[in-house]
Amino acid sequence: MATVRASQRPSASEKPLHNHIPSHSLSKSLNNTPSNHHSTPPPRSSKDRPASSRRSVTPNSRTLSNNSNNNDDEDSGRVRVAVRLRPRNAEDLVLDADFADCVELQPELKRLKLRKNNWSSESYRFDEVFTETASQRRVYEVVAKPVVESVLDGYNGTIMAYGQTGTGKTYTVGRLGKEDASERGIMVRALEDIIAGTSLSSDGVEVSYLQLYMESIQDLFAPEKINIPVYEDSKTGEVSLPGATVVKVRDLDHFLELLQVGEANRHAANTKLNTESSRSHAILMVYVRRSIQENVNEITSQQKGTRTDLPGSNIPIVRKSKLLIVDLAGSERIDKSGSEGALLEEAKFINLSLTSLGKCINALAENSPHIPTRDSKLTRLLRDSFGGSAKTSLIVTIGPSARHHAETTSTIMFGQRAMKIVNMVKLKEEYDYESLCRKLETQVDQLIAEIERQQKIQENDKNELEKQLRGYCNSFDEEKKNLVTQVEDLTAEIEKQQKLRENDKYEFEKQLREYQDSYDEARKHLASRCEKVLVDTTQMYEKKISELMKQIDIECIRSESAEEQLDIMKKLVNDHEKTIKMYETKIAELIKQLDIECTCSESAEEQLSVMKKGMNDHQRSMKQYEVENSMYQKALADTTQLYEKKIAELNKKVEDEHTRLEVVQEELDLTKKLLNDYENSVQEQNEINELRVKLQEMYQLHESTVNELQSLKSEFKNLLDEKERMSEEIQGARQRLLVEEKQRKALEYELVKPKKTAPENEDDFEDKKPYVKDYVGKGSPGAVTSMGLRRSNQSRDVQSGQRATIAKICDEVGLPKIVQLLTSEDPDVQIHAVKVVANLAAEDINQEKIVEEGGLDALLSLLQSSQNPTILRVASGAIANLAMNEMNQGLIMSRGGARLLAKTAARTDDPQTLRMVAGALGNLCGNEKLHVMLKEDGAIKTLLEMVKSGNGDVIAQIARGLANFAKCESRGIFHGYRKGRSLLMDEGALQWLISSCTISSASTRRHVELALCHLAQNEDNTRDFITSGGAKELVRISVESSREDICNLAKKTLKLNPKLQAD
Repeated sequence: MATVRASQRPSASEKPLHNHIPSHSLSKSLNNTPSNHHSTPPPRSSKDRPASSRRSVTPNSRTLSNNSNNNDDEDSGRVRVAVRLRPRNAEDLVLDADFADCVELQPELKRLKLRKNNWSSESYRFDEVFTETASQRRVYEVVAKPVVESVLDGYNGTIMAYGQTGTGKTYTVGRLGKEDASERGIMVRALEDIIAGTSLSSDGVEVSYLQLYMESIQDLFAPEKINIPVYEDSKTGEVSLPGATVVKVRDLDHFLELLQVGEANRHAANTKLNTESSRSHAILMVYVRRSIQENVNEITSQQKGTRTDLPGSNIPIVRKSKLLIVDLAGSERIDKSGSEGALLEEAKFINLSLTSLGKCINALAENSPHIPTRDSKLTRLLRDSFGGSAKTSLIVTIGPSARHHAETTSTIMFGQRAMKIVNMVKLKEEYDYESLCRKLETQVDQLIAEIERQQKIQENDKNELEKQLRGYCNSFDEEKKNLVTQVEDLTAEIEKQQKLRENDKYEFEKQLREYQDSYDEARKHLASRCEKVLVDTTQMYEKKISELMKQIDIECIRSESAEEQLDIMKKLVNDHEKTIKMYETKIAELIKQLDIECTCSESAEEQLSVMKKGMNDHQRSMKQYEVENSMYQKALADTTQLYEKKIAELNKKVEDEHTRLEVVQEELDLTKKLLNDYENSVQEQNEINELRVKLQEMYQLHESTVNELQSLKSEFKNLLDEKERMSEEIQGARQRLLVEEKQRKALEYELVKPKKTAPENEDDFEDKKPYVKDYVGKGSPGAVTSMGLRRSNQSRDVQSGQRATIAKICDEVGLPKIVQLLTSEDPDVQIHAVKVVANLAAEDINQEKIVEEGGLDALLSLLQSSQNPTILRVASGAIANLAMNEMNQGLIMSRGGARLLAKTAARTDDPQTLRMVAGALGNLCGNEKLHVMLKEDGAIKTLLEMVKSGNGDVIAQIARGLANFAKCESRGIFHGYRKGRSLLMDEGALQWLISSCTISSASTRRHVELALCHLAQNEDNTRDFITSGGAKELVRISVESSREDICNLAKKTLKLNPKLQAD
């Protein structure tokens, strides 16, 4: 039963080309050998490609090259196939020591020769041929590196290994090379180049690792995921596995860890052909994403025919590619691998999926209209690799052993058919609108956040300004209140001064009246006494009055200046505060009262001084108010100007942000419009394509209708013509029948002529070629050794002449007509025809043609129906020659050939006929698949009954057949797929072999001894050997045999079977 690989053992993917590879087989000296392959260089990147090669719409895919060079396109898209030969292992060295390899490599010519036998071979050409000493590095650089470079340029790629189990597929593809980096396989080296060719910041590399086990897709990274479904896009045809685990690769060490985990979960088992046989197909999927910048103006101008004004704007281009690295499970034959139970079920599913893959390859190579890709999940996964858009490289692995000639031939033909497949390699580029939208949305979010932040700052500034404005308003109200209070205080003071002035005026008038009275009295009293003094006194008073008048004039000037100052003050108060008008009117009244007082104070110096003092106080208070008012107005003006300036700047910033927001909104609208246009254009393009398809179908239908009408007309016309020609053709047919009758008679005459020149002994026709050939080295399962009949030089010359005559007849008459003559009613014609067929069957090149033309069926029919001893003898010889081919052996048995041969032997006593029958049965004994059928059909019993004839040639053929039978059984015992007692024991073959050990013929004795040695290797035959005396005879053979190889074989058999040795 298959087991899951343990993580502690060496990775199963690292299994070598065989269990024991010589140290020189993978020499490192070839690492520096230049590869002379002729693979197409990888496609140029978009930087090197001219701008004219770009497509006019969003480029979902681009072809690899221009249409101007179709031959180069076909060669670049063709599947590249290389072949690698595994070196011989220990088992090959033991079992195939006496035989040459079945393949011959010509790496300088890139050719491989496959040997069919010792004298014929076929040559095949491949893109590259690797010998057993080719290094892992050279295999990678020739097979895989061009595909990896194409994947980095945006193309899909596939690298696949195909071959028989145990030929080194997993070693070539999945070797980890942890201890020795030079042994790394294609998987590790491919990921190393991909990681080196990508950027971790802008590119991405992701991997999935799957296995197809018993037609169920399983995830090697997550073993719990089984039976993962496969989805196909109905539009693009792309295959995807949405349920598979996808891991982003960080570096090469990370990938090696992932690969080791996947290999530990892969199914493997120990079979007879390989100790580490992969029981599932492993598929590594590598997804590469690379970003490239391209100008927006080029895109919009190509899509819409107009150029948009978006300077400096770039839309990212994304190249998406996928690399498949496939390690197929090896094809195997159940009889060779010994699979049973669960291993047998696994082998069935492996062979079923490989058969489906082979059908698809055949259909693609033959340009079949139907490709059966849905027959298996493997073909569905590889749909793009063969006949799709991927660049594909295939490496087929083969072994040198001739024992696996059929498997090697099948592998080589698979590679030859794959070389005929041409893929349409396409470049997959996409405009990353999603990334651009995310980028623009991020910028819009940043701008909105910036605008909100600016608005918040503006609101904060506005609140602060409003707060400061409220503070200034409050301070203005307080100042206003203080000013009103001061004005009220000033008014009260003025009223108080006015009252004081009224009191002073009343006192002044009182004093003046008193002075006037005193003056009158004094004047009266002194008029008489002071007339002299009156003049002096009058002068004195006049002088004083003049001085007072001067002082009054000065006071008037000062009052005028005070009035001017009051007017200025009144204007300032009127300009700034209308509420002070009431106070200005009062001040004007006070000024008028002051004018009146000034006129009244001409005679009162004290009153003037008091008024001067009051005016000075009032003037100082007014100046102080004016200074304070001017300072407040200046501060208010400066503050207002400052905040107006700030408000203007903020408004300007708001307008700028609004403008930027509008520009960004326009860009976003333009991007959305571009997306809508792109979607509309894609939808319109799809509709146009559908309309084109419908129009083309209608046009084809119209053409077909017109063609049918024309064909009907032409058929009608032809019918009329044929009706006229019928009579002429009937006459011509009669004439041709007469001519053919003459030719038939001439042909019978030509066939009768060789009879005159041939000798009377008709055995010469059967012995042109020894049909009992050794098939061990030629790929046929089970013949022992060749045995030819000795002829004299004279008979050989006669045979050469007869062969030339027969070849001439075959060329002139043709093989189909000769085969038809086997059914002729004339016995002489039948005899000559069967002799010609028998001699032609002696050549390998003619056997397949004879079977295809029905020659085998005709020969078997002769054995069944004919009573002519010559026909029976020659027909048996022809069947013996045909039985040398393994494929013909199965046909002979399936059509009852063994039973017919047994019946022929039973009804004849002719030694030559018995020799031919024994030779045919001996050849059939060399195929181990037919042993049971031979026993059931009585072929073994017939062989032993023919011993009674006593003819030496017949006995020699019987011994050879038994030796072939015994050797096939011993091989099955050795490989473990056969158990139980030999079938020969039931028929009494052992007694005859023991009794014939001392026969005089050396070749017959050699076959008898070989048969006994091989029968003794089966432990289930030990009891029969002991009871019949075969053990003693085996000891005698080990000592007295004339052939050293048989002595060694007998000794080895005795050594392996202690019971025989003890007996």
